[in-house]
Amino acid sequence: MTKFISAAIFAALVFAAPSPAQTKDVVVVTGTYEPLPLQESDRVVHVFDVRSPEGLLFESPADYLRLDSSVDLRARAAGGVQSDLSIRGGSFSQNLVLLNGIRLNDAQSAHHDLDLPIPLAAISQIQILRGSGSTQYGADAVTGVVNLLTAPSETPELVFRTSIGNFGRNEQSGSLSGSWGPLDESISGTRSFSSGFRPDRDYRTLSFASFSHLKTELGSTDVLLSLSDRPFGADQFYGDYPSWERTKGWFAAIHQQLGKKTEVDLAYRRHTDLFVLFRDNPEIYTNHHADESWEGDIRRTDDLPLGAQLHYGASLYSDSLTSNNLGAHSRVYGAGYAVYDIRALKRFSLTAGLRTDVYGPFRTQVSPTVSGGAWLSSHFKLRASVSRAFRLPNYTDLYYHDPSNLGNPNLKPETAWNYEGGLDWHGGRKLRGSITVFDRRDSNLIDYIRYSTADPWQATNFDRLNFVGMESEMEWQPRGAQSFGAQYTLLRGSQSNDAGIQSKYAFNYPVHSAVVSWRGTLGNWIVARTRAGVLQRYDEHAYAIWDASAAWARGRVRPFIQLTNLAAVVYYEIPGVIMPPRGVVGGIEIRVSR
Repeated sequence: MTKFISAAIFAALVFAAPSPAQTKDVVVVTGTYEPLPLQESDRVVHVFDVRSPEGLLFESPADYLRLDSSVDLRARAAGGVQSDLSIRGGSFSQNLVLLNGIRLNDAQSAHHDLDLPIPLAAISQIQILRGSGSTQYGADAVTGVVNLLTAPSETPELVFRTSIGNFGRNEQSGSLSGSWGPLDESISGTRSFSSGFRPDRDYRTLSFASFSHLKTELGSTDVLLSLSDRPFGADQFYGDYPSWERTKGWFAAIHQQLGKKTEVDLAYRRHTDLFVLFRDNPEIYTNHHADESWEGDIRRTDDLPLGAQLHYGASLYSDSLTSNNLGAHSRVYGAGYAVYDIRALKRFSLTAGLRTDVYGPFRTQVSPTVSGGAWLSSHFKLRASVSRAFRLPNYTDLYYHDPSNLGNPNLKPETAWNYEGGLDWHGGRKLRGSITVFDRRDSNLIDYIRYSTADPWQATNFDRLNFVGMESEMEWQPRGAQSFGAQYTLLRGSQSNDAGIQSKYAFNYPVHSAVVSWRGTLGNWIVARTRAGVLQRYDEHAYAIWDASAAWARGRVRPFIQLTNLAAVVYYEIPGVIMPPRGVVGGIEIRVSR
């Protein structure tokens, strides 16, 4: 294992590749205030093209997230049923998940942030911002942002996919898109079933989405409606119990352009969680939570002299919760921001901004940011940023209680300063790479701690916890249809866990993470990819997971096969929750387009 880890780390330093579809034509909208070419971004952003011909090689958004070595996906089950998201070693509550720039983070618990209310077929791109983003997005964007993007279909098309696999897996999905004058409409849905690779690890999933895009003289109008329903066996998910859980989600959003310089968003989200501690005896302990949130945003951009721009806007957000365990609660907060951005001579860039969030009487959080970049030559770009971010405690942090876990209504908001610098190298279209170093200094970090196994876990604010890290990546494309690479992320926490305190979440971060990948075509008809990921968590043994998939990429009927955990490694991403052994899924996709 040690030799394999060393080889993976070496490969990551030599050949790293962040995504299956990043080129000079990629446009970034996450972490920027207007769309920018990828190479002009002053922050580390990875872009995954979900609608590429390689889409048949991926089963869920989780498959794309696992291509980023700084993303730690702490899954409890396969099929995207439930996973905790961590970026750059942060807790699973310190990341923000967006859908077209609208917040998806769950007010009840961050365990549900990746309980996405939208099928993969409705997503056009996934963009990942490493590092803080509170100046642009507000609370929770402490260590990173994941933004799921939808877009009008490029051509009228009908797509249907069906597959079967081991562990009783049976999956179907489909989408229908068309255009009628100025209106583009896309409808998609998916359902999946698994009897489970062991008792009480079965699941069913259902999701549906409708995306409408209308062009008018005023500007484009986008309307997104979606829903999801996921019952699943939750054995060992939250302790040594044969549990069961069912989550449901509803999401509705409208985006309206008001001319070329102003945009308005309005969104509604509802999420319910039914949790049964003993599946066969629900009367012993059952929790039911329902939370709702509303969000409204207005953004505007004005041109300034010397090619500069001023971006400014305001947001209003509210959430509420009704729960038999947590009680009934609600809160409202608003924010305003202004950002100055200048890009000169295609050589220099500077962004400076400030956001103020007001979340209660006389309670505010200020999130400044400064970032910049300079092209040292046609091949090298130097970039750096400094920013402050914050997170408000969710309702579980504040009010949850059971014999093993206790919330704390006196918790303070988390805050963090993030410093980073990096160097990008563009050796032409065939070879590019970058290296980034960062330092994150957390204050009042929220975690569950205890001093002995006889004590319950208690939500508590840590005084300080600092992280330093290094990320390296490079991509080599020897031919247009081939891409080799990997990534490596090194992370160190400055506070050790040797004071007799047991931490539930903060000290579960990966100290080493490497991803080695290849994707390309075999002949003119077959697309394929393979990925090997090596991860070692703090004070734990390392493990390596190997996945591969292939598909027929042309014609109306396209067979495919997806293989996961090919070496059948026994591993845990959440302590005590064993992950599935080798998985095999095979099926066909039928595609009819004009």
